[in-house]
Amino acid sequence: MLESLPSCRADIEALIPHAGRMCLLERVIAFDDTRLHAQTDSHRAADNPLRRDGELSALHLCEYGAQAMAVHGGLLAARAGHAAPPGLLVSLRGVELLCKRIDDLAGPLDVYAEDVSDSGAGWQCSFRIEHAGELIANGRAAVLRRPEA
Repeated sequence: MLESLPSCRADIEALIPHAGRMCLLERVIAFDDTRLHAQTDSHRAADNPLRRDGELSALHLCEYGAQAMAVHGGLLAARAGHAAPPGLLVSLRGVELLCKRIDDLAGPLDVYAEDVSDSGAGWQCSFRIEHAGELIANGRAAVLRRPEA
């Protein structure tokens, strides 16, 4: 049963399949039945696993949004007393990237996810990522639930 908001990467890793440096979100600020607000400074880490040639492309903000979806699902499941079913990201739509790279942004990223629909077989969420109060990316992602083994 969920007792408090995840306040560190280890707490978040317990909710999602991403581990180690691939777990990009560091803390949950708030969540409810349909929304999540998380924050992270991982975009500035020299050992961020998504960096290429020392830079981190804004394209990777889609992964930050998808991880926010996974954390939200994990929190809802934990609140209900069970683990979230595994999922597979199957599509991104309407993605807008409003910067070229993110490794040079000072301060944390605010990552938001909001449920759009749930068909039972999968679900769709919108995501929005801000830096210093400015929108830097948004879009929608669809996840297909994997059958449990």
